[in-house]
Amino acid sequence: MTDPIRLSKRLIELVGCSRREAELFIEGGWVSVDGEVIDEPQFKVTTQKVELDPEAKATAPEPVTILFHAPAGVDVDSAMQSLSAETLSEEHRFSKRPLKGHFLRLTASADLQAKASGLLVFTQDWKILRKLTADAAKIEQEYVVEVAGDVAEHGLNRLAHGLMYKGKELPAVKASWQNENRLRFALKNPQPGVIALFCEAIGLKVVAIRRIRIGGVSIGKVPVGQWRYMSGKEKF
Repeated sequence: MTDPIRLSKRLIELVGCSRREAELFIEGGWVSVDGEVIDEPQFKVTTQKVELDPEAKATAPEPVTILFHAPAGVDVDSAMQSLSAETLSEEHRFSKRPLKGHFLRLTASADLQAKASGLLVFTQDWKILRKLTADAAKIEQEYVVEVAGDVAEHGLNRLAHGLMYKGKELPAVKASWQNENRLRFALKNPQPGVIALFCEAIGLKVVAIRRIRIGGVSIGKVPVGQWRYMSGKEKF
């Protein structure tokens, strides 16, 4: 019986590459074991058939950005633990093959409002992280808010001009009715709890809050608790 050896060592034996090249091939998802892609260099093999994709490139995988549809009230740590190949949205499985490395060294940005659901961003790309932090005050976010109660007279107009509520000065905000019990808010860098204050200030009670967009990036049709990759064409 053949003793188990690391997949990277077997690949070196097969194609004559260096150790670093073998690791890059494997981590990039270019190596299969009995037809199944394995992206862990330390994976142990014995007599299985190991193959290298003819299109393989010995380069580090491109950093990814993951767009997660967070359930209401889920904190960032719990959301990150929910990210796996199994929770990738079925409708978005064609765009990129998930690798274990895609779930490492992720940084979360742009926190949700308290008890809100919707778009959370996790990224490995320092350029995107810098954009979302350094330019936070310039990037518009869009929320859909389900409300109950009777809105005060000219309530939305009052929000559009800014107002005082419970001793706090609330900034001007764009708000419009999406239907009879849902408001759409578009605002930049919302402070924690501010959307609930907007609603209270005009006589409404928040039932649910969901963030659907940050800049030009929308959560789209991703089901709650699932995620998709941000494409190269999308911009915050």
